[in-house]
Amino acid sequence: MTGSSSSSVAEGPSRSQGLGPRAAAALVFGSSAAVLVVEIVALRLLAPYLGLTLETSTMVIGIALTAIALGSWLGGVVADQVDPRRLIGPSLGVSGAVVALTPAVLRTSAEWAPAVLLLIAALTILVPGALLSAVTPIVTKLRLTSLAETGTVVGRLSGVGTVGAIFGTVLTGFVLVSRLSVSGILIGLGTLLVAGAALVEWRARGWSGTPALTLVVVAGGLATTVAPGACDTETKYHCARVVADPDRDGGRTLVLDGLRHSYVDIDDPTFLEFAYVRAIASVVDAAFPEGEPLVAHHLGGGGLTFPRYLAATRPGTRSLVSEIDSGVVRINRERLGLGPGAGIDVRAEDGRLGLRRLDDGSRDLVVGDAFGGVSVPWHLTTAEAMTDVRRVLDEDGLYVANLIDHGGMDFARAEVATLSETFEHVAVVGEPADIGLAPTPGTPEGGNLVVLASDRPVDLRAAQEALDSRRTGWKTSTGDDLASWIGDAQLLTDDYAPVDQLLQPSSTRDTRSGHSSRSRSRSRSSLNSLTSRVGSR
Repeated sequence: MTGSSSSSVAEGPSRSQGLGPRAAAALVFGSSAAVLVVEIVALRLLAPYLGLTLETSTMVIGIALTAIALGSWLGGVVADQVDPRRLIGPSLGVSGAVVALTPAVLRTSAEWAPAVLLLIAALTILVPGALLSAVTPIVTKLRLTSLAETGTVVGRLSGVGTVGAIFGTVLTGFVLVSRLSVSGILIGLGTLLVAGAALVEWRARGWSGTPALTLVVVAGGLATTVAPGACDTETKYHCARVVADPDRDGGRTLVLDGLRHSYVDIDDPTFLEFAYVRAIASVVDAAFPEGEPLVAHHLGGGGLTFPRYLAATRPGTRSLVSEIDSGVVRINRERLGLGPGAGIDVRAEDGRLGLRRLDDGSRDLVVGDAFGGVSVPWHLTTAEAMTDVRRVLDEDGLYVANLIDHGGMDFARAEVATLSETFEHVAVVGEPADIGLAPTPGTPEGGNLVVLASDRPVDLRAAQEALDSRRTGWKTSTGDDLASWIGDAQLLTDDYAPVDQLLQPSSTRDTRSGHSSRSRSRSRSSLNSLTSRVGSR
């Protein structure tokens, strides 16, 4: 009498009309893929301003999951109240417009209204994510014509949505990011979504909103061209620019994500602009006989300033560089004068993996220069990583690394404490106030520090003389002074390394990431148009 197992859902036949199983699957697949594309690309958009930290990743993932949950819930509720055929087109179209505007809006907010950046970032993920996630329950409502096939329809579309999300993740991470700019990905996705909305509405009811949303997408593309953050090249990891120095014919500054990461004089590689590079040079020059060729490994490359210095001052030196960004390697060859025969072999690889490939006792020198002021590759900071560094060094080998921290210097102290557990001799050079050597106690300003570690003593007096001759203003801390500065700092291990929580970025707006502005030897009008920040390497 009830016939519930075979009865039709009210108005089921009319609602499924015009939306076959293939069209339904395509809509669910595409909208689910688009949500993951937006999530992954949002991380890259925010990294220059918030750092690619655990907190940033967690925030973006959390917002995306909130959008998925909210969209799925509200999409189902609204689909029960309104004809679902009226909802698909607007959901796709409005989300496409928001996605296309995202690069320009986020970059402009970061530069001109940083106080609202998090709010804007949340909205640019939440709005399109929720609208796109609403497509699945709307389509499901349209496809349900009989209670007898409820499980089949819901299960099939849920599976298709999951496959779409996987596809969007893999496509973005392995294909799109390596071939297209972030702006290009989002504007292209916005265009596809608006085009999809137009097609759906044309087949359903001829929606008049498509032309207006098309104009929004075009406006987003145009705004991106004039928004802050323009770059010469978008690599897998960075928005990169090379800026010429009018005061030195060969001077070039490598700018990554708006931060000065390297200064290279392609005519005179012995010219070292940043104070921390001069500090590294001072330590290395004091640790090894003058002019002696070395076998060196560099964790992080950037503009390859120090490998070039070693090649010029120690002919015959062989430097192997692990630089994770192949785009930066290409810029060195095409824009920064790196040619064959310089004794510098650059590999596009992760630094920790690069270390594992080296033979025991095969290096005189390891240089760590992969850390930034907001984000740090934590797996290069741990006791296990330092043990690997010690393994590849010979018995007289030296590890020297650039660290960046501010405030309480918790990360820097933890890293030095970790090194002290691995190497017999450890010292730190930096601004006196930052390493506890100021005549009067005060709050450290923070910035760059250089730590050196070895199993044999290093001539620290000679290193200090070299620091003084290069006018760094930096001092050397070791022994009891260093132990007092380290205090009860946390040791970092592969099992527990809360680097993102320990690292304290600068409180000033112009130090989102990278090196302290004190690392510059002088100011230049040509660089005033950039931010007054200096990045790693």
